[in-house]
Amino acid sequence: MIKVRRAEDRGRSKWSWLDSRHTFSFNRYYDPEQMGFRTLRVINDDFIGGGGKFGMHPHENMEILTWVLNGSVVHEDSTGAKGETRAGEIQRMTAGTGVFHSEANGSETDDMRLLQIWIEPERMGLQPGYEQIRFGEGELENQLRLVASRDGRDGSAVINQDATVLAGRLDAGARVKYQAEPGRGAWVQVAGGVVTLNGERLADGDGAAVEGEAELRIEGVERGEVLVFDLK
Repeated sequence: MIKVRRAEDRGRSKWSWLDSRHTFSFNRYYDPEQMGFRTLRVINDDFIGGGGKFGMHPHENMEILTWVLNGSVVHEDSTGAKGETRAGEIQRMTAGTGVFHSEANGSETDDMRLLQIWIEPERMGLQPGYEQIRFGEGELENQLRLVASRDGRDGSAVINQDATVLAGRLDAGARVKYQAEPGRGAWVQVAGGVVTLNGERLADGDGAAVEGEAELRIEGVERGEVLVFDLK
C-alpha cells in the first residue's frame, strides 16, 4: 500500500527569512492525521533567505538529521560542535539529555534549502552528540546511497534507532530498487524533480508512506532527488 502526501497539502510557516513546509505536525501546524510515520516524526522543507539564522534553541530526546539541497548551513551547539554542511553531506545531532544549537544560512546574500528530519530515538536520555559526513562525487548519482544507519555501516552517519536512510539523485530514465524486510515500512520523500514510485508519479515536495509492498521501484521522470527511510 502506498499513501501519498502531496506537497501542497503540507503545513506551512512563513516569516521574514524562513519559508518552511511541514510534512508532519510541527510547532504551530497541527494535524492529528499527520503526526509522523512509524519512528519518523518530522520532515521540514526549509527555504532560508540570505543571512537567515535560527538562534540558539533547545532540543532533547530526538535524532535530528539535516540534508542540504543547495547552499550551506552553519551549525553550532552547546557541546562545542561546529560545522558547515553543504549539499552532498549529512549532519546528525543526537539531542539526547538536552542540547542548545543554532543553524544559519552560510551565505549572507544567497537563499538556501534544506530538509530537517527528526527520528525518535530508541531510548531516552542519550548523550548528546554531533556528526557530519560528506559523500564523494558520484556516490549519490543514479543509485540509493546509505547515508544514515544504526550501525554506521558503509560510512553512513550513526542514528540511535533501528532505521536506515538512503539518498539518491536520479536522471530521467534512471531506475533504482529497494526492498525492506517484512513488517517494516518505508517513507519516500522527493526533494527535487519528478519520479515515479511503483508507477505513482511524485514531484518535488511529495512524500509517500509505503507498507506491505514487496519492492520499491523508483524511476526518474525529470532529474530529481529522493530520500528513502526504512523504518521499524
